[in-house]
Amino acid sequence: MPILERPGGGIRYQVTGAGSPAVLLTHGFAATSAMFAANLPHIADHHQVITWDLRGHGGSDYPADPQYYSPAHALEDMAALLTRCESDRAVLGGHSLGGYLSLDFALTFPDRVAGLVLIDTGPGFRNDAARDGWNRRAEGTAARLAGAGPGALGSSAELHANEHRDASGLVQAARHTLTQRDSHVLDGLPRIAVPTLVVVGSEDAPFLAAADYMTAKIPQARKVVIPGAGHAPNVEKRELFDAELRRFLDDITAAEGPA
Repeated sequence: MPILERPGGGIRYQVTGAGSPAVLLTHGFAATSAMFAANLPHIADHHQVITWDLRGHGGSDYPADPQYYSPAHALEDMAALLTRCESDRAVLGGHSLGGYLSLDFALTFPDRVAGLVLIDTGPGFRNDAARDGWNRRAEGTAARLAGAGPGALGSSAELHANEHRDASGLVQAARHTLTQRDSHVLDGLPRIAVPTLVVVGSEDAPFLAAADYMTAKIPQARKVVIPGAGHAPNVEKRELFDAELRRFLDDITAAEGPA
């Protein structure tokens, strides 16, 4: 896979297919771009699809300096990937942490977003106590990974310890990308002005309420519940997910007209 050189090290990415609008897919914490591999054939026949590994994950670099793991750096990485791939605008699809970053990107770079696909994710917290609890869990995850390595990853369908060289980048990402400082993403949901598909697995209890909230607050949002799926419906119920994604992308393409 090609490497995009960025401050803090290289970012591994892959481009599949051709067509407009482009689709930029961002994986969740401790996963890699491989979680979307089986979905690519079903969208890359009509769209340029860009997949990538977040810093500290998979084949991207694992810098030691914590500053390079900030969400702001991740957003700049996403913008740089679109520029490298000659895409002014794209549909952003993100799973879990990748969905939160995609929301943040849509608020930071609204002119570069044609649509959003939010997969088993949430917009953060307005309540300080809830945010502090999230951050404590992220620190606990970092501590487990620091002690036991990638083998300490959970059992969700998208997580595979052998996709990471070691746990050093995941530890940094848990502490500095996964943690949250304020409610700017949640507060910004009503300003998102693009078609949005909110996807959630019926068995992913921690994210069901978040899916409802985002659907209510984002003006052009539509929710799809994937029956029988957990936290990674694009992996666990691929055919159902692909059908919903393809329908959403076809609607955006028809609304935007010829490139």
